Order: sequence, then C-alpha cells, then structure tokens
Amino acid sequence: RQIFGFLGPNGSGKSTTIRMLCGLLRPTAGHAKVLGLDAVTQAEALKRRIGYMTQRFSLYEDLTVLENLRFLAEIYALPRRSKAGRIEEVLSTYDLTARRDQLAGTLSGGERQRLALAGVVLHRPDLLILDEPTSAVDPQTRRDFWENLFNLCDGGTTILVSTHYMDEAERCHEIAILDRGVLAAVGSPERLIETIDATVLAVETGEPRVLSRQLRALPWVKSVAQLGSVLHVLTDREVEAPKAAIEEIMAREGFSGNVTLARPILEDVFVAATGKFLHRQPRSS
Repeated sequence: RQIFGFLGPNGSGKSTTIRMLCGLLRPTAGHAKVLGLDAVTQAEALKRRIGYMTQRFSLYEDLTVLENLRFLAEIYALPRRSKAGRIEEVLSTYDLTARRDQLAGTLSGGERQRLALAGVVLHRPDLLILDEPTSAVDPQTRRDFWENLFNLCDGGTTILVSTHYMDEAERCHEIAILDRGVLAAVGSPERLIETIDATVLAVETGEPRVLSRQLRALPWVKSVAQLGSVLHVLTDREVEAPKAAIEEIMAREGFSGNVTLARPILEDVFVAATGKFLHRQPRSS
C-alpha cells in the first residue's frame, strides 16, 4: 500500500481529475478505471469502495460529532451490529471521544479535519482520495494529519492525495506532477530527483538581485531562486559547462563570489518539468 501524491499548482487540473476518478464528474473524453471499476458506468459501486475528502469541511456544522458519524454510517449502510462499535473506534483513533457531543461547527480547525477524516474512513475504504486536505490548517496540525495517513497506509489503505505544497509531496511514496491537465512526470521523489532534466548550481554573490536578473535573461537558464545571498540556479542539462559559463559572466560583469554544483531537490524537478514554482509551507519546530 502506498501514499501517491498528485502534485501541481492551483489550476493545474488536480481537483477536476480527482472528481472524475471518484465518479462525480463525467470526462469529456477518455475513460478511467479505479479499483477495476469504470468511473462512469460503475460510479455507484465505486463510491462504496472509496473515501473522498474535499478541500473544505463538508459535514453538518449544526450536528454533533457523534450525530455526523451516525449519519455517515447510515449513508455507508454499515451493518447494524457493528455500527456503534465502529463509530467508537474512529472517535478514539482520531482523538474525538471528548468532543462526541460537541457541535461540529464549534470545533477547532484541527478537530474538524480529524472529524472529516474519521468520516471518510468509517466504512473502511480500499482507496482514500484526499483533495488538498491540509490547505487551511497550521503546520503542527498538518504534521499530525500526515501521521494519521501513514497509520492508515500501514493498515492496508491506499491513499491518493493532491497538494500544491512541496513538503507534502516529499512525504509520498510516489508522485505525479500535473501541469495544465497534462502528466509532466511520475515516479518516487528520489527517482525524479536522480533523473532531473537540469543542472543545479549554487551561486554566492554580494549582489544577488542584480546577478539574478542577468542570469534569468540567459536562454539556457530555466529558473533562478534567491535564498538569502545565494542564488539557486537551474540550467538546461544539454548546456556544456554551465558552472564555467556563469563564472565567466560574473568575472566579466564584476561580480564577486563563487559557483558550486548543488544537489537537486524535488522543487527543482517540478520547475524543470513545468517552469513554475510551488508553495513550501513552514515546518513546525
């Protein structure tokens, strides 16, 4: 079982693709099979075997935590003899037992997220599909949420999670990079980094803003990102000796500093594949 990441900027087609995979949106062309089921003609059977968590909290705010879970248990047609026990199990697993009689609308952001996750796994789905589930929570809540995902994965659930945050993509076993509805790359983060179609250089200089403008004007430079006084530069892999070329430019234009080869990171893979930057959320201490 794996956590498969669906990576791309806003507007790249992640949510649209996910809705088609869940049988909620009919594709205009092509077809998709999920768990061996056609996402269009067998959509109802598919919905019984997946859990789908949207970007926004979609449970009833005027019902209690327990009432929401009881309602979902009826929707999922859980067996009567095991329904109460399963509800108690997810309340305990997601630390909601003390909140069972609290209105969902009065929960904190992290508690709402845990309730939403408890709801979508209530029927023990074979596949869990999450559409940018952590876009509105703090770093600590995000980290706790991912711990829950890995626990589900260890328990046998396959997970597809879409994100536009790089640190979340780095947590996945495999990722697919989507750009304007087109699959730009797919593989493990480690494999994609190893096979990046670019050379990465670290350029230290006392005038990074001025030098960055000059480097961006070069046709063989894919991107330039400033990290303090260091420029993180991606160049076309086909270019011979990019390090020497940048050193020559710096010497000719009077820039002091040095240029070294750098190890690529996953964000470099994305930029090389799409020409865009993704968001990197601050990590909790």
